[in-house]
Amino acid sequence: MLTSEEIRKEFLDFFRSKGHEIVPSAPIVVKNDPTLMFTNAGMNQFKDYFLGNKKAPYSRAADTQKCLRVSGKHNDLEEVGVDTYHHTMFEMLGNWSFGDYFKKDAIAWSWELLTDVYKLDKDRLYVTIFEGDGKEGLPRDEEAYNEWKKVIAEDRILLGSKKDNFWEMGDTGPCGPCTEIHVDCRPDEERKQVDGKTLVNNDHPQVIEIWNNVFIQFNRMKNGSLESLPARHVDTGMGFERLVRVIQAKTSNYDTDIFSGTIQKVEEITGKKYDYSDSKEAVAFRVLADHIRAISFTTADGQLPSNTGAGYVIRRILRRAVRYYYTYLDYKQPLLHQLVLGLSLQFKYVFPELYQQAEFVTRVIREEEESFLRTLEKGLKKVDDILQTSSLKKIDGKNAFELYDTYGFPIDLTRLIASENNLSVDEDAFTAEMQKQKDRSRAATAIDTEDWVDINKADRTVFVGYTELQSETQVVKYRKVKSKGKEQYQVVLETTPFYAESGGQVGDTGTLVFGEEKVAVTDTKKENDLIIQFIDKLPSDISLPVIASVNTANRLSTTYNHTATHLMHAALREVLGTHVTQKGSLVSPEVLRFDFSHFSKMTDEEIRRVEMIVNEKIRENIPVVIRELPKEEALKLGAMALFGEKYGDTVRVVIADPSYSIELCGGTHVGATGQIGLFTITAESAVAAGVRRIEALTGAGAIRYVNDKLGQIKQAGELLKVKEPIKAIEKLMEDKVALEKKIERLEARQLVGIRNELLKKDEIVNGVTFIGDIIEVDNADALKKLCVDLKTNLNDYLVVLAANIGGKPFVAIGMSETVAAAKDLDAAKIIKEHIAPLIKGGGGGQKLLATAGGQDAAKLGEVVVSVKKLLEA
Repeated sequence: MLTSEEIRKEFLDFFRSKGHEIVPSAPIVVKNDPTLMFTNAGMNQFKDYFLGNKKAPYSRAADTQKCLRVSGKHNDLEEVGVDTYHHTMFEMLGNWSFGDYFKKDAIAWSWELLTDVYKLDKDRLYVTIFEGDGKEGLPRDEEAYNEWKKVIAEDRILLGSKKDNFWEMGDTGPCGPCTEIHVDCRPDEERKQVDGKTLVNNDHPQVIEIWNNVFIQFNRMKNGSLESLPARHVDTGMGFERLVRVIQAKTSNYDTDIFSGTIQKVEEITGKKYDYSDSKEAVAFRVLADHIRAISFTTADGQLPSNTGAGYVIRRILRRAVRYYYTYLDYKQPLLHQLVLGLSLQFKYVFPELYQQAEFVTRVIREEEESFLRTLEKGLKKVDDILQTSSLKKIDGKNAFELYDTYGFPIDLTRLIASENNLSVDEDAFTAEMQKQKDRSRAATAIDTEDWVDINKADRTVFVGYTELQSETQVVKYRKVKSKGKEQYQVVLETTPFYAESGGQVGDTGTLVFGEEKVAVTDTKKENDLIIQFIDKLPSDISLPVIASVNTANRLSTTYNHTATHLMHAALREVLGTHVTQKGSLVSPEVLRFDFSHFSKMTDEEIRRVEMIVNEKIRENIPVVIRELPKEEALKLGAMALFGEKYGDTVRVVIADPSYSIELCGGTHVGATGQIGLFTITAESAVAAGVRRIEALTGAGAIRYVNDKLGQIKQAGELLKVKEPIKAIEKLMEDKVALEKKIERLEARQLVGIRNELLKKDEIVNGVTFIGDIIEVDNADALKKLCVDLKTNLNDYLVVLAANIGGKPFVAIGMSETVAAAKDLDAAKIIKEHIAPLIKGGGGGQKLLATAGGQDAAKLGEVVVSVKKLLEA
């Protein structure tokens, strides 16, 4: 039986023999495509070739691509692990033709590979073709039908609707008919009873699509119409996990050697056995085996878990995995991070980036797990509160949604807890709350994009901004976009000096001049490899020649910050160690921000050393040499490549002293380091587990910052009337400590006096010693101290003390254990139910001691009376 590694190799070797260039996987995290967070299909990295924005360097290609799908029409996170074939991260094997071969070769080769190389049983295979669509004016795909007739019986060629057999990139863009290959994995007995072709595309877990050949020949316009593309392309995708399952004759993707090693490791860690069933415990094994891949590979590609965007998707996946092992495997400590090393070894030769960063990824995941396990404990306490206050026999939808959204509880976990307590969950209301959130999210990110309007033809667009900040050019095309209620236009120029936001460097701003009319460029971004200038209004005649000018001052300041970032990166590696690698950056005219892998806070000495090294390199006025080299040659020179970046065969290398800093970089830089002038670090902080952030300034900004700090020191000296303000401040701090101790002693004496007066005011209410009074103290903590102090002088007591401090009401309640038990009282509940509503505030505490604060000090008298009434009842 072939191993998964051998199956992958056979695929790539087969298409290499058919003249295909074998290309590496693009990063799973998408950088320059506003329509995507993650690579979700093998074709993503080739979009520009299909769109005609860029000419492919080869006419045929093949690869295995890391993909991630967690929502939308292709997948739903809550299905993953529950069935046998859904995944978050998966590999997509693909072969591609860019205007070269078409249906005949694509169909013949897919059949040859599956039946001659992989030896799949032809009797178990079915194919589908596009049946046509009258509304679209699209006929049946006769060409595909005729090609399939050559290798498979006609009764196994099934017709598929537009839904199943017409592929589209999105609402607009390249599209075309497709032909799918399906395999029937059922036992022979079942196959005899039910014809497999009746189960194709009917969600049968053992009759599954294995390969999709898409024939891209149309472009979908904004109005829904279809235009024929000038060149026809082939885009195929075969899910690696499904293919391995079929070849290894398994009934579940999770039973293959892709996942079995991870599942065995989970068994070893938890002491439980995977039984291949549909039980929650078995689902938990599958969830962990799947989710650790998504979490690990996205982290290795530079996407850290966070509260927004792509980072939130990864955090959700990680938290779902934690919930499963915590609840269903009864494992209460971090587990996922223990799986990273084994996974990195498994994929060492196909996706080496994880192996190269295994220690970093492990630490990130561990810290994230530890953080969520603490949140999970809080969530369980929240559940207890809900259960205690639920007067009905149902947990309402808002509470269920809060548990999901804030504490990471899936609805099935809330349902389980509810059933254990003889409650149900209002799932309709929960679903409604979930839908509201999705609607809010869609509204926040919705972008309405019109079709491109062609103005002037151009074979290609050229960026000249490395050497020129102004160029005479023309508009190639433009389109209108609406986002968050704002209307803008995107413009593509034939020749542009504007740098598009990329690699952390912000996009250029500037002007476009059409004749006498000037239009401001507010931003420049990339959409895949297309450079797009943003403008707020169109000129009266957009077909005129254009003078495109970059804001020179901003660009110059940005180059100072970008080159300084390279110098600082090298200095950090010198000071902290070679484990330091870039994890994110922002390079703008105003500031540079640099995120890097490091596991502890930098000391002041380390920060000063980094500053010193960078400023030394600036004073040396080192020429910054920029060369374009083959990638392999650049790496041999020692150039640093960033994880999660997609590099071409030829790369741009930025060198600031070959023995100091060599990096692959597409950004703009100074001609010599001396232009930067001055470098100063303004902040160092934590961003995420194992990631630190430095913020710094250069040039005029750094000089202003240093002058401001010197001015503050001078001002402090003038206020203190001394020449050396630091020593004077140290003396003031010493005096402050001494005064605070003196005040503490005086306060203690004052509290003893108040305590003695209170003891004279005790009264017996229903056999309980009660003290209730409004007193004068300077801080709320004094109320609590008095309650504790009175405890040593009283038996069977309840005390309520109130104070108006600065116009705000504060209350403390203390009682003995005997009173709490005999009268069934709880100080924290009294605060929440009786005191907080009166003073318009909140509070809490323990059963025998609790405090509150609020807004309405006029009700303090009522507070004392209301507590006393609890004893009288």
